[in-house]
Amino acid sequence: MNRRVLLAGGLSLCATSVVVAQSVGRGARIGVLLPGSPEPEYERRLEAFRAALRERGYTEGTNLAFEYRWAHAIADRMPALATELISAKVDVLVIDGVAAGLAAKEATATIPIVMAVAGDPVRTGLITSLAKPGGNITGLTLMTPELSAKRLEVLREVVPKASRVAVLLNPSNRTHPVYWQEAQAAASRLRITLQAMEVQRPADLETALSAVSAWRADVLFVFEDPVLLPARQTELVAYAKTHRLPTISGLRSLVDAGGLVSFGASFPALYRQAATLVVKILQGAKPADLPVEQPTKFELVINLKTAKALGLTIPPAVLARADEVIE
Repeated sequence: MNRRVLLAGGLSLCATSVVVAQSVGRGARIGVLLPGSPEPEYERRLEAFRAALRERGYTEGTNLAFEYRWAHAIADRMPALATELISAKVDVLVIDGVAAGLAAKEATATIPIVMAVAGDPVRTGLITSLAKPGGNITGLTLMTPELSAKRLEVLREVVPKASRVAVLLNPSNRTHPVYWQEAQAAASRLRITLQAMEVQRPADLETALSAVSAWRADVLFVFEDPVLLPARQTELVAYAKTHRLPTISGLRSLVDAGGLVSFGASFPALYRQAATLVVKILQGAKPADLPVEQPTKFELVINLKTAKALGLTIPPAVLARADEVIE
């Protein structure tokens, strides 16, 4: 079952910055700094990015080259990787996540940086303000903390008896405190008790999941973070299956892997939007003159097979709203 959910977005921003003009015929080199590892979730994003570039006349191997760097969920690697990309003389640097963005900003004040995905670019210091970001950065902001409340509302519909929700989050992720605050406000209204379980490094996951079991959670709520998703989603799904725990997150790859439900921005769609900004920059636009955009496509994905295994009946009204149902 497929439907499209489109939410209007986009904020017009103006500032000054340095830009590299690049014609289609000369060829371009794009650096891509990614927080995770090469895996299906990131490949979906990158293929959407490459496809959008091809549609606009930029083809890898003809007039386009890529330089990829992977942090493998180790944030401390970001500065060195960003420096490598700058040394490779890329024309534009595309980043995924705040940690990558901060490393890129520290590495260069002249090469244009496009945020394919970033949490709160103002609070985290990537830009000075939404109205006037300044510097050499533009892109997309994923700062939609209200989605934490919407996910809990969906959870209440899908698992109406749930009262204890364990939240896996990374205290080092600068956007998670905002998401946590929004989730707490919604939980109070929905009469749900939340308990934060911190995972700052991959090695912390086992301890956190033991705490989830000890607390006797009814649901596992996973905040998006390179340490958690998609890096550890196989382990999370295996744990949830063993302990018969419904899962909810903002990343559909967890549902593809066997989680119950996700609701959030379409990351491939974000990468397509980012490609449009990259093309504008390559053709002479200044990053500071381009609007920092918000997500335009949100997806509700439900794994019906998982629901049946958990003995849950998904309400018809929820199924009707779903963009995709995995059976």
